[in-house]
Amino acid sequence: MTTDSTPAPTQARGGAAPDRYLRDLALLRRVRDRIDREYDRPLNVEALARGVHMSAGHLSRQFRRAYGESPYSYLMTRRIERAMALLRRGDLSVTEVCFAVGCSSLGTFSSRFTELVGVPPSVYRRQAHGVEGMPPCVAKRVTRPVRNREASAASAQ
Repeated sequence: MTTDSTPAPTQARGGAAPDRYLRDLALLRRVRDRIDREYDRPLNVEALARGVHMSAGHLSRQFRRAYGESPYSYLMTRRIERAMALLRRGDLSVTEVCFAVGCSSLGTFSSRFTELVGVPPSVYRRQAHGVEGMPPCVAKRVTRPVRNREASAASAQ
């Protein structure tokens, strides 16, 4: 008998571990879809976790493992992407955009926007005329928020 006699999860429980993994992935997809759909509503990790009958800690760990970022970070990215589109339109103030995308604090919104986009929302709104006439699907791709770690990796290459 070898020292490594621990059976693989599929052997130990007759396939239960892969089944649980697939079930968790399906639940995580539901959470991500809910964030995409309800980004403008008050959402927090606890409420998202309750919706799929997980603890907030378990949801956060599994979401990060599956998607590479926390549920909160994913939510804020969706909000900032939508805010960018609203700011490009130009008919709303920064404060109105902040509340329209579900943020309750202008300071947090501005800080996060600046972190992801590289310029404050007011500057972005003034500079948004550079994408006028561009199809929305192209503008969204070209102006997609880039996280600091993604920007660092791209500049290193």
